[in-house]
Amino acid sequence: MQTDYDLFVIGGGSGGVRCARIAAGFGAKVGIAEGRFWGGTCVNVGCVPKKIMVQAAEYGGFAQDAVGFGWSETAPSHDWAALIAAKDREIARLNGIYAKLLRGAGVEIFEAWARFEDPHTLVLTDPANASTRRVTARQIVIASGGAPLRPAIPGAELGIVSDHAFHLPHLPRRVTIVGGGYIAVEFAGIFHGLGAAVDLVIRQPLPLRGFDHDLRCGLADALTAQGLRLHLGTMPVAIEAFGEVKRVALEDGATIEADLVFFAVGRAPATASLGLDLVGVATRPNGAVAVDESYASTVPHIYAIGDVSSRFNLTPVAIAEGHHLADRLFGPPPPRSWSFDAVPTAVFCSPPIATCGLTEQQAAARGPADVYLTHFTPMRHTISGRARKSLMKLVVDQATDRVLGVHMLGEDAPELMQGMGVALTAGATKRDFDRTIGIHPTAAEEFVTLRSRTRVAAT
Repeated sequence: MQTDYDLFVIGGGSGGVRCARIAAGFGAKVGIAEGRFWGGTCVNVGCVPKKIMVQAAEYGGFAQDAVGFGWSETAPSHDWAALIAAKDREIARLNGIYAKLLRGAGVEIFEAWARFEDPHTLVLTDPANASTRRVTARQIVIASGGAPLRPAIPGAELGIVSDHAFHLPHLPRRVTIVGGGYIAVEFAGIFHGLGAAVDLVIRQPLPLRGFDHDLRCGLADALTAQGLRLHLGTMPVAIEAFGEVKRVALEDGATIEADLVFFAVGRAPATASLGLDLVGVATRPNGAVAVDESYASTVPHIYAIGDVSSRFNLTPVAIAEGHHLADRLFGPPPPRSWSFDAVPTAVFCSPPIATCGLTEQQAAARGPADVYLTHFTPMRHTISGRARKSLMKLVVDQATDRVLGVHMLGEDAPELMQGMGVALTAGATKRDFDRTIGIHPTAAEEFVTLRSRTRVAAT
C-alpha cells in the first residue's frame, strides 16, 4: 500500500527517538510525533533532572563530612530557586539536542498528539491550536511512555505527583511521600538532603518491593539512621487541608502534618488517548500494550517499546528496544542484539542502591545457590563519623559456579554496577571474581575478595 511514511513513531522519548533515528539512517522515511516535550519522561521529569537534584542534595552531606577531615565547620545554606533554574537550563539544552538529532537524521518531526483513526492512519493534533492533520504509515511504533498515578482516596487532589516535583516554587519544610519504589525513596533523599523533614509512607513492610531482601532491609535502616520517619505497612486513607497545612490520615490511625504531600504510588502506560481499541491493539489490565518478543502488538505492523509495554521500565532498555526494532525492520541482517537477562539498574536514593541479575529469593527458586554477603563502614565515614554502612552481596549458582546476582547498597554503587552487568552478561563465575585483582583501597575490591559463604539461599 502507498503511505506517507515507512515508519511513524508515537512519542518523542528516549526509545522512540532512537527507533526513529536508526530507521531513518537505514533509508526509511520516518515521522515522529510528540505533544509535550522531546526526550520524554527521563529527560524532562525523570532520570536526568532527578539525578541533578540528587547531586544537589549530596553536597550538604559532603560539607558536614568535611569537618572530620579537618575542614572548618560551616552551616551551608541552599538556594532552591537557583537549583531549579540550573536544572531547567540543562533540560532545555537536552530538549534541543533531541530535536536536532532527529532532524539531522532526516526524521520529520511533529509537535503533536497522535491517535489512531485506522490501522495505518494517525490523526495528529497540535497542542497549541488544536489543529489536526492525518498521516499514514506502513509500520507504526507506540512509544508514548507512562504517567504517574494518584491513589483513589479523599483529598488526593491536595497532593502532587513526580511531574510536579521538578517545578516547586520553594522547598517545603515538611514533606510526606507516599510510596516505596524508586521515585519515593529517591525524592525522600532529595528533600531530606536539602533540609526538609520527611515522612515516608510505604504499604509494604520494607521499601523497594522486588529488590533483594538484604538491600531492602539495609535501605530501611539507612533511611531511619538519617532521620527520615518511616511508616511501614500502612497507607493514607484521607488528606485534609487546614490552610497551607495538609493532614494525612493513615490506615493505622496515625496522622501526619505536612506542607507537601507527594504521591509516588506507581505509573501507568500512556495509552488511554491513542484509540487502540479502534484498531484492535490489545492491552493488559494496566493499559500496557501487549507485545511479543519482537515488540509486535496484536496488530502485526503496530509495535510498542519502552514503558508503554511495561516490560522493563528503564530508559536504557527502551533505547535498546527501539534500536533493535529499527535494525530488524530496516537494517541488514542480523540485527544487533542486547542481553536482557541481567539488566543492571540503580536507585539514586541516599545511600544509593544498584543491582544486577537475580535476587537471592529468585535464585533459590531455580535451585541451590550460595550467598556471599558483607557489611562495612566505608573508609570515608570511618573519618567523617557519619552513620553510614555499605552492603555488598553475590548470589552464586551451586551447580555451575556462575554468578547470578550482584547487589550493593552504598556510595558509588551505580558506577560499580555497570561493570558487574558486563561480567554477568559474559557469564562470569565466582572463580572468575576470585582470580580478579582488586583495586585498593576501594569499595569495589570487596566484590573480588568475598571468600566466605554466608549461607545457602532458601526459598
